[in-house]
Amino acid sequence: MTKEQFQREKMYQATMGMVRRMCSEGLISQAEYGQMEQIFLEKYKPLIGSVYAEIPLTPCPS
Repeated sequence: MTKEQFQREKMYQATMGMVRRMCSEGLISQAEYGQMEQIFLEKYKPLIGSVYAEIPLTPCPS
């Protein structure tokens, strides 16, 4: 992994950590979570994060 790839991965993981927290606290809906996830996948193009994007690690409340 290059430094640039590592930086993108780090930014994606940090951003999605905040998004997951917002979702778990009810600040955003599951639909908004999905939209934000897609936006940040496209923006950061993470190598590892894109694998985990398929798996809901921390489900949002309904």
